[in-house]
Amino acid sequence: MPNRLVVFICVENACRSLMAEAMFNASSPPGWQATSAGTVPSPSSNPRTLPMLAEIGLALPDHPPRLLTKELMDRADLRVTMGCLDDASCPAHLKELELRDWGLRDPARLDDAGFREVRDDIRQRVDRLRLEISLHDRRLGRTRAPSA
Repeated sequence: MPNRLVVFICVENACRSLMAEAMFNASSPPGWQATSAGTVPSPSSNPRTLPMLAEIGLALPDHPPRLLTKELMDRADLRVTMGCLDDASCPAHLKELELRDWGLRDPARLDDAGFREVRDDIRQRVDRLRLEISLHDRRLGRTRAPSA
């Protein structure tokens, strides 16, 4: 099992963070995996998330939207928010940890063309993140997952 973890975070864990998780895990750097969670998870993924991922040859992650826990945040090597956390939806613990915010629009509120734009933006950002991780790990001599 990979031992480095990226957590993609949004409020509902129904669109953006699920897409980012699927994209990252489709071709993750050696020793890395991604998961996603939400601060107030939706009962199910947005109905358009699955077809939008299928258009680019990907499937939804094998979990429903789930709650972001302190344990998951503490376990993460890298935390990426989708641009949707405000004071009301963001637990204080999250703000205390190092994270990146991608500032993405919520595709649930957009038409299909807008949903695709957000999906494609996520895809480009995930590609850059994987490259950044790979280059960083290479510089540190971590080209393979460490042995357990």
